[in-house]
Amino acid sequence: MAVDSKFQSMDIDVKIKKFTWRIQNFSSLEVKKLYSEVFTVDGYKWRIIIFPKGNHVDHLSIYLDVADSATLPYGWSKYAQVGFGVIDQFDRETSSTRVTQHCFNAREADWGFTTFLCLTELHNPKRGYLLNDECLVEVYVCTDKTLDFISREFIVKTDWDELKAKEADCVKAVMDNQKTPTTKPVEITLPSPTQSSSQTVATEPEEPAEEDMNTFFTSLESELSSSRMLYSKEEAKEALAKIKEALNTTPVNLNDSGKFSPLKQAIMILARFDGSSTTLTIEQKNELLDLEERLKELANRAAKAVQDKDQLTAKESIKQTMTCNLESSLIRYKEVETEVKQVDQILAALREEVEEAQKRKEKMLAERKGIYRSCKEMKMELDALGKELAECEATAKVGEEEEKSVEAEWGRIKDFISSIEAKI
Repeated sequence: MAVDSKFQSMDIDVKIKKFTWRIQNFSSLEVKKLYSEVFTVDGYKWRIIIFPKGNHVDHLSIYLDVADSATLPYGWSKYAQVGFGVIDQFDRETSSTRVTQHCFNAREADWGFTTFLCLTELHNPKRGYLLNDECLVEVYVCTDKTLDFISREFIVKTDWDELKAKEADCVKAVMDNQKTPTTKPVEITLPSPTQSSSQTVATEPEEPAEEDMNTFFTSLESELSSSRMLYSKEEAKEALAKIKEALNTTPVNLNDSGKFSPLKQAIMILARFDGSSTTLTIEQKNELLDLEERLKELANRAAKAVQDKDQLTAKESIKQTMTCNLESSLIRYKEVETEVKQVDQILAALREEVEEAQKRKEKMLAERKGIYRSCKEMKMELDALGKELAECEATAKVGEEEEKSVEAEWGRIKDFISSIEAKI
């Protein structure tokens, strides 16, 4: 199923970036997990992950994830302070917000809240979390450890700056449109000189008379009494029940649940209720009117306390993660040290073999030179012998003829002696 969503980012401050994710047709989502578009903060690629039906819980789950953690170098880590907000589009100040800190690394590449917002509260039509079935998610990211700006108040108040900027843009657009012939002219009334002078001259107010003040406040009380809305006893009981229900929750849950708007109405009803047998004293009414601010203050203090505890937990988590990384690095250092020694031993053995081979080479080269010299001498002797051999062959032929001549002469001598012997 295709998911309709709009995503945009903006720089709130040089160090803080805000990312808005508007998810349309939220109630029709059938996916278990949904990813936002990838965005970049401080050179790292991030994305938002939400579980529309909860990550095995009955709450909306939301996390910030390092999108390219699998491709980052060994031992990487990145600190970030993160603020999450699911915006109540009826009343921004009742939005659900959470803030945390984390040192992202290969083991913990995503971080957030599994039980961020109860699903029944998310889908409550009286709340503005799914206005026109559109969920508005905001995430604030700061990677500077020296800053601690992101808070619930920071998140819910940030949008007013955007509205002011948009208002200024609209005024500028109107001024620019006056220059085009197709736009209807806007009439701008300037103050007259007398008005300007009257506005710039400060006058001392007249001292009121006692009778005038009494008359004014008597008339004002009469007007307020006639215009004041009267509430029934049942409405007062219902308002009281809402206040008691709110007080039965913890201050932190009251701060996150967005019950201040209906609570304000309930307090007003109870303060204005004036039954015949249950008339409230002025002190009680004043205390009721101050109750909303006191509850807000207590809720904010409780939220701050929880935030401080979460910050401690986050820093302890960072410390634990860094300790684990240090231990892993130490183990790897020792492994590398052992491997370097093994390589040194291999190199030493190889150096000995190289030296021995070099010696053998030198011997063989010397032997080769000796063979060369011997062969050269034998060749010279062979060449000289060739010349002598030719002379010897000629001499041998003469000797052979001489030998035959000697044998023939020798035979004649023998025959001569034999002839003499016969005569004797």
